[in-house]
Amino acid sequence: MQQNLHKPVPATRPHASDEHIVSLLRSEETFEEGFRLLLRTYGERLYGHIRRLVLTHQDADDVLQNTFIKVYRGISGFEGKAQLYTWLYRIATNEALSFLENRRRQQTISIEDGESPIVQRLRSDPYFDAEGLQRQLYEAVARLPDKQRAVFNLRYFEEMPYEEMSRLFDTSVGALKASFHHAVKKVENYLRDHNLH
Repeated sequence: MQQNLHKPVPATRPHASDEHIVSLLRSEETFEEGFRLLLRTYGERLYGHIRRLVLTHQDADDVLQNTFIKVYRGISGFEGKAQLYTWLYRIATNEALSFLENRRRQQTISIEDGESPIVQRLRSDPYFDAEGLQRQLYEAVARLPDKQRAVFNLRYFEEMPYEEMSRLFDTSVGALKASFHHAVKKVENYLRDHNLH
């Protein structure tokens, strides 16, 4: 993929280690402190990931809130078999995909000017202020099927290793590489067709 796509600088690694956060969450006395630290460490990164899937600020806020409710209720069952951030991204991704599936079922799809409802939502979001090539990139990514968009976002924007994504999606590394490759081709074709490649 071309490097001129205004790819954001990856978020810096959290200041608190996952081990420290989990150790705080394991004790009743330090649970609330641990959960606040988890929110500070991962809230912005998870919001960015969710936002790139559901596209609008309001929807991303709702999905993020649901994600942290599930995390709060389920953290005691976290066994540490996967990294904490993988577990969090799995919950956030599943919440976002469920949200999109529910929205799709409720919508009567009426496409005006050949635009999908998801691209229309992106363009109408007052919090979305990207311009030029960056806007076209987000519109191209928005046109990907939901799961393919999730794979693209995690690999391209979050730079998540395929091995971690494999645990997140319960899918083989080979299948994820193929999905990402197809997504990249679709994005490149969209940008080329719009004279932006």
